Amino acid sequence: MLNLEIPGKEKITIKNIVLDFNGTIALDGVLLPGVQERLNALAADLNIYILTADTFGTANTACAGINGKVVILPGFPVAVEKLKFIKELGQQVTASVGNGANDCLMLKECVLGVCVTGPEGTSAEALSAADVVVQDINHGLELFLSPKRLVATLRG
Repeated sequence: MLNLEIPGKEKITIKNIVLDFNGTIALDGVLLPGVQERLNALAADLNIYILTADTFGTANTACAGINGKVVILPGFPVAVEKLKFIKELGQQVTASVGNGANDCLMLKECVLGVCVTGPEGTSAEALSAADVVVQDINHGLELFLSPKRLVATLRG
């Protein structure tokens, strides 16, 4: 669990982190360097969930070394499926990380949304739905590993 006391805002408690797979933690179905190590470090304190439509069919294999759960979403539209998932976890204790248009609802509705700009690009809708925007996934994961960075970014 991660507790954040942000001046000018209500206290935030995070128990879960939900991440989009392709475009966020992976490119073309291949996990980006540094992601597995950072997610495994976070898994000591947070429940890790990786959501995907699994376009390339590689998510389970690519994430086999991560101490978290890969969830292949069966339905369409994917954005609605992702939102349903975070609501089931408890959106008030769930952070999300994504980059695409299908991440907008979860980024907006969870307690903390982090938008990643990376090699796949980022949708304008995801940018506007997030609380924080980072230049790549490893910088985004470092925010949770060094939470004072989040406090500094979000304080009023």
